Amino acid sequence: MAQPGEARLLLGSPIATEIRAAVKLDVAAFQRLNGYAPALAVVLVGADAPSAVYLRQILRTCRTVGIDGRLVELSGEVSGVHLRRRILELNDDPLVSGIIVQMPLPHDIPLSVVTDAIDPAKDVDGIHPLNAGRLLLGHPGFVPTTAQAAVELLKRSGIELRGKEVVVVGRSNVVGKPAAILLTREDATVTVCHSRTADLAHHLLSADVVVVAAGHPGLVNGAMLKPGATVVDIGINVVNQAAVDQGPGGLVLVGDVDFASARRVAGAITPVPGGVGPVTNALLMTHVLQAARAQVEAATTSVIPVGVVRQ
Repeated sequence: MAQPGEARLLLGSPIATEIRAAVKLDVAAFQRLNGYAPALAVVLVGADAPSAVYLRQILRTCRTVGIDGRLVELSGEVSGVHLRRRILELNDDPLVSGIIVQMPLPHDIPLSVVTDAIDPAKDVDGIHPLNAGRLLLGHPGFVPTTAQAAVELLKRSGIELRGKEVVVVGRSNVVGKPAAILLTREDATVTVCHSRTADLAHHLLSADVVVVAAGHPGLVNGAMLKPGATVVDIGINVVNQAAVDQGPGGLVLVGDVDFASARRVAGAITPVPGGVGPVTNALLMTHVLQAARAQVEAATTSVIPVGVVRQ
């Protein structure tokens, strides 16, 4: 519970619990009807600490809702050609409903290796150009789950977005840009800032809602915020605790927002961990189920070539 002078915590766990409970029932119904459970293939390239934490949470959530979570581990020395080949194999596996590839990739493998190879019908994190285009145009398709989770958390927490000034800090194709599009759909007025923005604080001080996804720990602090603003911290950074609070040392997870100073100014704020992350994982399960259903429907629907008349 927030103390006087402290922002309300926007916790993701209660929201995620509601989403998971509904998905679990739907997954069980899908399995009864089709004889198998939807499956999510998680491709991990190399051992990256933030990805490893996120990965464990995804696989745990799969088990909770009855989805078959499959870990596909590849060496950090793997080539882009081999990664592409492995993704194509997963595309062809009829029992794999969805595929995600953990980010970041090794520096010598461009993201295009993944985005160009993954089947849009199994692209449950919405990174394929087709799904990105559908998002931009407002057409049905898979949406990047982290961006979706940020907006879903705000809506389910009762934060008004219509007509509000929102600043998104971060312009990545997988979080910042899609978050800005989704927030615009909610009738917010959205400004996108980034690492090259001159005088970031100037923009933030007028924002009713701040969404930060820049990958820089402590980038935003309380002095940069409008009093009473809502802050959604999407950042996941592994740092030494001694660098955060002069603690005993050891690695800890922190966001892109200096939580201690921001909480004294903001009206509501997400913690890291425990904010956007649980909602992201829960929504990913809904995407896997959506993909599985669409694939079953596509497999049972015969396509008649143009010009052919069925007798």
